[in-house]
Amino acid sequence: MVDLSVEICGLKFRNPILPAAGPTVRDGDALVKAADGGAGGLVAKTVSVSPAHVPRPNMVKVKDSILNAELWSDLPLEQWLRFEYAKAKKKGLPLIASVGYKADEIRAVAPKVKAAGVDALELSTQHLGRDLELVTEATKAAKEVVDIPVFVKLSPDAFDVVQFARAVEGAGADGIVAINALGLGLAIDIENTMPMLGSVSGHGWLSGPAIKSLAVRCVADVCRAVKIPVIGVGGISNERDAVEFIMAGASAVQLSTAAIIRGYKIYGLIADGMAKFMRAKGYNSIADFKGIALRHLPEQPFRTTSKPPEIIASRCTGCGLCEQYCVYEAAKVVRKIARIDPVKCYGCGMCVSVCPTRAVRF
Repeated sequence: MVDLSVEICGLKFRNPILPAAGPTVRDGDALVKAADGGAGGLVAKTVSVSPAHVPRPNMVKVKDSILNAELWSDLPLEQWLRFEYAKAKKKGLPLIASVGYKADEIRAVAPKVKAAGVDALELSTQHLGRDLELVTEATKAAKEVVDIPVFVKLSPDAFDVVQFARAVEGAGADGIVAINALGLGLAIDIENTMPMLGSVSGHGWLSGPAIKSLAVRCVADVCRAVKIPVIGVGGISNERDAVEFIMAGASAVQLSTAAIIRGYKIYGLIADGMAKFMRAKGYNSIADFKGIALRHLPEQPFRTTSKPPEIIASRCTGCGLCEQYCVYEAAKVVRKIARIDPVKCYGCGMCVSVCPTRAVRF
């Protein structure tokens, strides 16, 4: 039987699948739904010294991702302190409170949130921009006023996410969450020529599968640069995505867009899928594959010459996807088996990535 539990900074999670701060954890009742849906721990929506005035409309689906103009919680801080955190705590899972933003706001909010019984803090840096000093000061402020773990959530808009990670580690952060939504973006309704979000200039932040590769890269880079644990966020839709982040070094993952699109059951579905993957691969615990891919990231290119992939005929179904996606016209399905023309093949690897049965490989 595989063990999905993880321990991060002394917090014990029943599985590594957590909600990310956002609309799906907007209050205590929503946090309870996340717990009932199978989340391994809970992360509440960001709070600050005063409620946010959230523009409407503030979310739009863009293919399989979401552009949002969400802000921090529009509920009064006192309501969170008196009611919402308490509802979530009844589920018995570790509860991380997201707080923002500048150092003086952190000093005012963090002790109150800690006194409400949360188990750790997550510092949102979304509205601190690319100012390394502000992010570092916020981290130091949190460590000055609370004695529970402090995780710092980094924005992909930082010029150098590794520089920010090292800076907050030096400022005392107990862990890092990477990454926040990417911004700013714009979506226009071409039927009425209007922006689809009601924010200033229609701007919003992009989350979901569109940013996953960027997020995995950031997690891998940060994990190689710091010694504190990293929680990965960005575009996780299924168990394979979650495993990818953990193989890149993440200790756990968070998700929001998938929960918006598929509902609160997504946490348990991904956890169950991860357990099946682990059984199939012979992994007994998350530690068995955490960071396993980092050793394979090359300092130099693998090669700069073409090497055609091989076809495992017993796996090939003749679906034709390799032929459809081959821009060099090197892949062909002949008598229901894929064939690669070594003369035409550029060795780009697209066919390997699209084969549903892994019949094409290097």
